[in-house]
Amino acid sequence: MHVLVPIDDSDPAREALEYAFSNVPDAEFTALHVVEPSVAAHRGDDAPYGVELPVATDDDRLEATFGPARSLADEHGCSLTTEVLAGSPARAIVQFATDANVDRIVIGSHGRTGVSRVLLGSVAERVVRRAPVPVTVVR
Repeated sequence: MHVLVPIDDSDPAREALEYAFSNVPDAEFTALHVVEPSVAAHRGDDAPYGVELPVATDDDRLEATFGPARSLADEHGCSLTTEVLAGSPARAIVQFATDANVDRIVIGSHGRTGVSRVLLGSVAERVVRRAPVPVTVVR
């Protein structure tokens, strides 16, 4: 079984990892961090927009995201691979799940409600609607 856990440096993402490691301990795990490119990330060279990862993906930033995930995996005796993609988070998560033959996605919910959910949207909700595999949303 291959389980995908999209992560950032938030508590809900860590809770999703904890849930996945505790409930599917024998699975192969991939932690995916999606960096959403912005206009500020474009360097002004001739490269097409969105091809290069923004500066925010430097080694220190990635270690701050993946370091705790690796530690948690070690605590549970689980194997964890990490991946970084640039793009729309929901779209990138669903595409990765399809391309990597993922069997299940475990994603944290930020628990937005009301106006903030309508205005900001919900990555977890979009993943649930579009994913080709079962999705567990951890609150």
